[in-house]
Amino acid sequence: MLRIIVIMLLFLVGHAFGIEQPIGHVKSVSGEATITSGEKKIKAEVGSPIYQGSILQTGKNSAMGVTFKDETVMSFGADTVFSVDEYLYSPAQGNLKFSSKLAKGSLNYVSGVIEKLKPDAVTVRTKSGIIGVRGTQFLLRVEE
Repeated sequence: MLRIIVIMLLFLVGHAFGIEQPIGHVKSVSGEATITSGEKKIKAEVGSPIYQGSILQTGKNSAMGVTFKDETVMSFGADTVFSVDEYLYSPAQGNLKFSSKLAKGSLNYVSGVIEKLKPDAVTVRTKSGIIGVRGTQFLLRVEE
């Protein structure tokens, strides 16, 4: 019982001090991949957290899979640069948004709850346009 109380207190203290909570996690990695969040760049490994504002990058002959809180699943191919610009997932309050950018590389997108509840809240920008997600899955490739 004491353990549960301590865990709850740590959780509440984290929220009170504005400790950012992850919006997703790395589910698979092959080859070299990194996650940059703010000034911190880490090697992507299974379980690595993804935060709003994170930049995901894969190297040559590499790939990475990510699952977000709303069960959106994304897979990235080699030489990809992808950023999570805005992510809001509070369905009870109606706060739903997933805005991102694929600067280069490839992306396989499988939609989660945000797209199902509010389809116009999901967008993927590229250097030549914006994709408004209105389906459950798509593939996208952006050349350098």
